[in-house]
Amino acid sequence: MLSRPATKNSSRLLAKTAIFSDCGKKEQIIKTIKPRLVLVQCFLLLTVFSVQIFAAPHNKRGQHQDISLIRNTVEHFLYSNTANLPGQVIVNVSQIDRQLVLPQCSNLEPFIPAGGRLWGKTSIGIRCDNQPDSWTIYVQAEVNVMTDVLHIARPVSNGQTLSYEDIALQNVNLVQMPEGILTDAAQVVGKVATSNLSAGQPIRPQMLRAPFVILRGQTVNLVVQGRGFSIRSEGQALTDAAEGQVVQVRNKSGKIIRGLARINSIVEIQP
Repeated sequence: MLSRPATKNSSRLLAKTAIFSDCGKKEQIIKTIKPRLVLVQCFLLLTVFSVQIFAAPHNKRGQHQDISLIRNTVEHFLYSNTANLPGQVIVNVSQIDRQLVLPQCSNLEPFIPAGGRLWGKTSIGIRCDNQPDSWTIYVQAEVNVMTDVLHIARPVSNGQTLSYEDIALQNVNLVQMPEGILTDAAQVVGKVATSNLSAGQPIRPQMLRAPFVILRGQTVNLVVQGRGFSIRSEGQALTDAAEGQVVQVRNKSGKIIRGLARINSIVEIQP
């Protein structure tokens, strides 16, 4: 009867001993694994940090220039430098190859290539002076200028003086017109045609001349003016002349002299 309690107590003791032994093993395992986990975590953090350090300069070097920004820079440059042209300026910048790879630039510098002009079809340079990744490209563009210019409204004969009824305004592209096209009616009305002009012709300065104020064979008044004196005599004009033009005159003694044609049949002789 004494052996049963002893057996029961022994079993409990053995169970407790087994439990403590198992816990001890687990604690030992945990103590062994935990430092390893810490080491693994530190290694991972170090790896990530190293990747970031070495990747940052690489990413900076790998940044590419935005092509649309280049195109916008060219467009702004053209509009800014053609603001003084008459009429409406229309700028068309050609598409830039999207596959073009350029290092990113903090300061795009547009310029006009040697021999270029901001008129019609043109080419604009864009340079980047960022060292060591400097580069230069050229962008094609077209500048059109729409404005009103003067045209002959009806046929005009050689020697005819033009009036407002002889001219008309037409909106055209100046780029497609000959140089020197007139746009101000004051430059035309009262002028004389130097040849027969057809309706629809754009008017240029060489098509007109100022009206003559002195005609060949006309009797003119020769005037010599100086400080405190004025001398007048008569002569005969040998050539036609407009206001301010040089005209040849034969005076009463038969001598040929030169003077400036003025209105009211006056020829001004310089003393």
